Amino acid sequence: MNRTFMGYRRPDGKVGSRNLVAVIPSVICANDVAQAICRQIQGTVGYFHHQGCCQLPLDLKRVTEVLINLGRSANVGAVLIVSLGCEGTDTERLLEELQKTGKPIEIIRIQELGGTSRAIQAGIDAAQRLVIAISGMQREPADISEAIMAIKCGASDTTSGMSSNCTIGYVADKLVDLGGTVIFGETTEFLGGEHILARRAAGGEHGPVGKRIYEIVNRMEERAKAIGEDMRGGQPTPGNIAGGLSSIEEKSLGAIMKSGHRSIQGVLEYQDSADGKKGLWIKDAPGREPEILTGMACSGAQAMVFSTGRGAPQGFPSMPVIKICGNPETYERMQYDMDLNAGEILQGKRSIEEVGEEAFQLFLEVLSGRYTKNEALSYFSSIDIYCLGPVI
Repeated sequence: MNRTFMGYRRPDGKVGSRNLVAVIPSVICANDVAQAICRQIQGTVGYFHHQGCCQLPLDLKRVTEVLINLGRSANVGAVLIVSLGCEGTDTERLLEELQKTGKPIEIIRIQELGGTSRAIQAGIDAAQRLVIAISGMQREPADISEAIMAIKCGASDTTSGMSSNCTIGYVADKLVDLGGTVIFGETTEFLGGEHILARRAAGGEHGPVGKRIYEIVNRMEERAKAIGEDMRGGQPTPGNIAGGLSSIEEKSLGAIMKSGHRSIQGVLEYQDSADGKKGLWIKDAPGREPEILTGMACSGAQAMVFSTGRGAPQGFPSMPVIKICGNPETYERMQYDMDLNAGEILQGKRSIEEVGEEAFQLFLEVLSGRYTKNEALSYFSSIDIYCLGPVI
């Protein structure tokens, strides 16, 4: 059995599946400059988020830590920080922490440079230097135990829990057994099934990890109640309901299938990295793609395996997203967005194990450089950071 993939070894020892220059705006006000740089320079990707100013201190710290961990990702070979100059994020800390990785890091400050046009020119020059600096890096063998896989489901229907989520659960179990790391989230979609997850917690349902699972579910539900709403008003989504999912509990029972059967080692906060952690972990994150994909990328995942029934096409700038489609009709209709057809399980053509093995091999190939379909389409620009408080 193949236990290796071909990745880029970074100065800090991590192994990446991609070799990209990340252009990181420190605040929404720097997005336009960052976008202009990325349009001009091949080999760059940008994180065009909407945070970084007029937020509570808790969220400004959270945004800073997310941006740090996005830059630390092994899929990123170098970083260009685009700062406005008066933002609320801690840009100096962002710069200092990324310099510790040993990667090439540069920063431009729009206000100091004299405005937009001069900052764009300086940024283009800096990004060109960075792309050239890392362009000669070569892939080398890495053991599968160095892989961090994120998992998610989206645009779900009744086929998701019966085929594509089961396929991902098979892959998750296999990767954990081989010494790797799996991160799953979507806390909103634990509701009604949290007791099942807590029973799988290391130390038991009433141990520290089990208690944390209950805690993050209650915390998510209380956020909705705090503004006088029931979370069931937004979950399941209209698309889920049209796809045959009748309740959040039914959706949750299908959603947690993608985590497999192994013991849950702990719970990560949204901004946390999974560096040094092995086995199966939960990340407290919402279900919506722009926010959860950012959270999973900042965990250090080199790739994500994503289950869908109705067809969710989007990806993430620096983290390949492999789409496993549970609905054979959707796969045929959206075959240029979907990477693998798990609907054959429902048709009786193949078993969960057979499709699971194909998905695992596809995961290895993507780690080694194969493009996902959303990467080939450049369908990955919509990202955002999940924050807790209001904009003020």
